[in-house]
Amino acid sequence: MIDGILQRAPVFLLMYVRCLAMLMTLPLFSMRTVSRTAKIALAGYMTFILLPSVDFSAYTPYIAGDGAFTLEFVLLAAGEGLIGVIIGFFVTLIFAAFSTAGQFFAFQMGFSASEVYDSLSQVENPLMGQFLNLVAMLVFMQNRWFQKLFAGVLASSYASLNAVSLVESRSRIVRFLVSGLTGLFADALVISLPIIGTLLMISICTGLLSKAAPQMNLLSEGFPVMILVSFLLVMWLMPSLCDFFIRSFSRGFSELHNLFMTLRGGAGGG
Repeated sequence: MIDGILQRAPVFLLMYVRCLAMLMTLPLFSMRTVSRTAKIALAGYMTFILLPSVDFSAYTPYIAGDGAFTLEFVLLAAGEGLIGVIIGFFVTLIFAAFSTAGQFFAFQMGFSASEVYDSLSQVENPLMGQFLNLVAMLVFMQNRWFQKLFAGVLASSYASLNAVSLVESRSRIVRFLVSGLTGLFADALVISLPIIGTLLMISICTGLLSKAAPQMNLLSEGFPVMILVSFLLVMWLMPSLCDFFIRSFSRGFSELHNLFMTLRGGAGGG
């Protein structure tokens, strides 16, 4: 293992930077509770497994024959790290849709003030947003999407995109990330729309009843009813939500794979 790494040390280092940057930005792995030593070791093993199947002939003119560090090599390493960040950021966008959906209907539930620190997204999230994020992470791990991300998306990225072609394809990558942001809000709206619509109807009925019978104190009973109905809806919709999570991951990974396949022609053999 050590001999194989030493024979292709510059290439190994470039691949390692991309793997480590992706792990540092992926959900779950980006948590501070995950040991940095584990991240560094996992990135090293991922790089060693992919090393025999990667062709870095496009980088040959930029790598010194004696293996010395040059300014071109440092810029290539920075580009590789940027590619890893792009992959991890897009996967993070998929998970952000679930926490955003929880934020959409948490206000109507009355849970908007009860925010806690979400260790996955590392931001303050309402309880429902964190709950949906945890469910999505369990679905992600149960269906082995981490293995698919490593064996499919990451491997295809090495075959189609490198730091040299990244500059040439920057406009297409920017459009791809912007479309991912658009899909984030679209998926969040699809997830939260049934609950938002039901809570809106309850609010309208409560308002009509308060006008018809002002002596009834419906304001104090309205929030418990909304919370109870929301929990029942989430429990009833959970199988459909899990299916939607799986479809979201499958669509997101397919979009990443299609992007890399589209850029394969301009990768310059990388």
